[in-house]
Amino acid sequence: MHSLTVEHLTQLRFDGLQLSTLRALGEYRGKQKLFVAQSAEALADLKQQAVIESAESSSRLEGVIVSPSRLKSLMIKNAQPKSRSEQEVAGYRDALSLIHEACDAMPFSEGTVRQLHTILYRYLPQEGGSWKSTNNDIIERHPDGSLRVRFTPTPAHLTPMAMSDLLSRYYSANQQKLADPLVLVPLCVLDFLCIHPFADGNGRVARLLTLLLLYQFDYVVGRFISLERIFEDSKESYYETLEASSVNWHSGTHDAGPWLNYFWGALIKAYKEFEARVGTIEKKYGNKSSRVRIAVLNRSLPFSISEIEQACPGTSRDTVRLVLRALKSEGLIESTGKGRSAKWRNRPVP
Repeated sequence: MHSLTVEHLTQLRFDGLQLSTLRALGEYRGKQKLFVAQSAEALADLKQQAVIESAESSSRLEGVIVSPSRLKSLMIKNAQPKSRSEQEVAGYRDALSLIHEACDAMPFSEGTVRQLHTILYRYLPQEGGSWKSTNNDIIERHPDGSLRVRFTPTPAHLTPMAMSDLLSRYYSANQQKLADPLVLVPLCVLDFLCIHPFADGNGRVARLLTLLLLYQFDYVVGRFISLERIFEDSKESYYETLEASSVNWHSGTHDAGPWLNYFWGALIKAYKEFEARVGTIEKKYGNKSSRVRIAVLNRSLPFSISEIEQACPGTSRDTVRLVLRALKSEGLIESTGKGRSAKWRNRPVP
C-alpha cells in the first residue's frame, strides 16, 4: 500500500551495488531455465528437500517445532497431524503444494490471500480466511519476560480497505512497469506485514505470497532451495530489516532500503546454492545438454528428436529442443521440414 504508491516508487533510488545485484538476479533467472531443462529429472530430490525445509523453517520462525521424523512423515507421506504444531505444519504443507502446482492460476487477489490463510488453518479448530476483528500489535518477547512493541499495524476496522488498496496498487504498479518485479515483490510483502491483516499466521502467509509472486515472474529458485530456511538462518536480520523499513510506514515516509537489501541478498544466496547443487548433480549424472550436443553432432544422417532422446536416456524433450535451438543459432544444424515429421541434419562445413 504505502510502499507501492506512485510517489514512493518514483522516489526510489538505487546505488551501483544495488543495481548490480538486480542485474545478477536477472542473470541467475536466465541460467535457472537452463539448469531446470538439462537436469529436470535429477532435481526431483532437491524439490522434495526444499519442501520439507520450507515447512519446517517457516513454522520454526513462528516458534512451531516438530520432530524430524514426524516432519518427514507429514511432508512426504501426508501423515495426519497429531498435535497443534503438526496441524500448523500440515497446513503450510498443503498451501505450499497448491502454490507449486497452480501458481499460474492464482492471481494476487483477496480470494487467494484468504484461501492461503484458510488452508493454513485447515487442521486447526479455529477457522481461517477472515480479516482480523481486533487490533494486533507486533510484540517482541525478551528472555527476561519483558515485552516491546516492534510495530503497530493497520487498525482492524481499516484492514479491508488497506488490503484492497494494496492489491490495486500492486497491479497498477506492475501494469505501468513503475519498478522492477524484484522491487515490487518485496515491497508488497513489506506492506502486507505492516497491515498484518489476520489475527495470526501473517508471517506464514507473507512467506507463501513471497514464493507465489516470485514464481509468477519466473524466479522459481524457491522450488529447489528453501527461501524460508535462508530467512530462518538469518532471522535476526530478517526481523531487524523488516522493523527498520516499517518505521514511519503509516505516513509513507519509511525507508524500504534495509528490507530490499536483505531480500535481494537472500535471493542471491539461494541462487548461488542452487547453482552449486546443480553442479554437484551434473558431476553425478553428467551434463545432459553436453551429451545431447555430442549425440547430435556425431550424426551423419538426418535425425528426429525422438532418436536423440533414445540416444540420451533420462534426458527430457525440453532439453533436446533447447540444445537443437542453440546448435541452429550457431549455424551447425538445420531443419528439413516442419511439424511432427520434421527432421534435423548437420550442415556441411563450407
